[in-house]
Amino acid sequence: MATIKKRGKSYSIRVSCGYDMQGKQIVHSITWKPEAGMTAKQEEKEVQRQAVLFEDRCKKGLYLNGNIRFADFVERWFVDYAEKQLKATTLCRLRYTLEQANKAIGHIPLEKLQPIHIMHFYDNLAENGIKHTAAYSIKVDLKALLKQRGYTYQQLADLAGLHVSTIHKICNHSTTYPKTAQKVATALGYDVEELFIYHVEQTKLKSSTIRTYHVAISTVLSSAVQWQIIASNPCERLKPPKIDTKESKYLDEKQALYMLDCLSNEPLQYQTLITLLVYTGMRRGEAFGLKWSDIDFDNKVITIQRTLLYTADKGLFEDTPKTASSNRMIKVAQEPLKLLKKHKIEQTARRLQCGDQWYHNDYVFSAWNGKAMHPSSAGSWFKNFLKRYDLPPITLHSLRHTNASLLIANGINITTVSKRLGHANTSITTSVYAHAIKTADEIAADTLENIFKMK
Repeated sequence: MATIKKRGKSYSIRVSCGYDMQGKQIVHSITWKPEAGMTAKQEEKEVQRQAVLFEDRCKKGLYLNGNIRFADFVERWFVDYAEKQLKATTLCRLRYTLEQANKAIGHIPLEKLQPIHIMHFYDNLAENGIKHTAAYSIKVDLKALLKQRGYTYQQLADLAGLHVSTIHKICNHSTTYPKTAQKVATALGYDVEELFIYHVEQTKLKSSTIRTYHVAISTVLSSAVQWQIIASNPCERLKPPKIDTKESKYLDEKQALYMLDCLSNEPLQYQTLITLLVYTGMRRGEAFGLKWSDIDFDNKVITIQRTLLYTADKGLFEDTPKTASSNRMIKVAQEPLKLLKKHKIEQTARRLQCGDQWYHNDYVFSAWNGKAMHPSSAGSWFKNFLKRYDLPPITLHSLRHTNASLLIANGINITTVSKRLGHANTSITTSVYAHAIKTADEIAADTLENIFKMK
């Protein structure tokens, strides 16, 4: 039974929840303050209601008081909310971000956490040398070593539990993560120091990265407010880190045409993938998650109903699209459909050659044995392709920006573009592609001027 005591203009509500292992009584309490203008009768009725609600929360184990440390609440937040509501990739990012935040503010009780504590953390993140990137690079001729052992890249990848594209990168002297280097060394029977050189790069965090810390901390503290653990969110009483905005990278019309022309000399699967991304603007994960059953060649429509993602702990996995509006049907032009048909014929021939080794996943874009294609392998190929043809250094995601920018610049309305991209609302499209909208607006103004001059 809750007990209520009036203290000045507020009320103290206390609930006993039994005893702990040391025989000490467990008591939870909150303070409730009536709203201005309430009558004595209204106060009495409302405080009784608050007492019943509070007692119910305590009995159900839903009450946490403000003395709980930020780090402890974060763990509770992950269990009670994040793990049930958020996607795996978002969870992975949040875990890393909040682990770093815990090092600075994790020891502080929620009720004592002030904006100044968070501001000091942001200031620390902005200092030079705060980012320590640990990486390994190969110091031996790995290609020669594999030849000596009689291993192919794929065999080493299987032994190490890695993707074959990672082995390619290491052989070409790209830096890699410590865990990856350890896996390669173990697979070959070496100590990691015998094969790799260890590097530590000290750099400054980008303002956009610091902003992600602010968003993560504020999200957690907003839940604490909603759960009535603290009265307000300290993050709302400080200005978030300012982002140095950069325009999204994309190809203009001439560059896009040149790129598509260059693709004719490349492997059919990559030619099909890049052309499809340019023509549809779908997300990278949506393209890799495509299955042949999603393509209606007769009606020239592709249905987006899954995405293929990767995290270090789960590997490659299928998930639902990013938002509800990302589940969509896209009308496709004739050119990518022609390439898809050719690619399907080529993939069928490869499947017949593989026989029992083929994985029947039905993925449109696949590895040599039918397994899902790893996004990083296509990203590596695309990077080298751009270099060979002296094209700007963009990413696969930049092709989405290219698609949207070209559509807007050529007069396609924002609503149509937004639906094709799978954005939750048109305001996102307007915000991301402001540069294209500005260009289209300038063209519209010039067009009107020319019309009136003619008259």
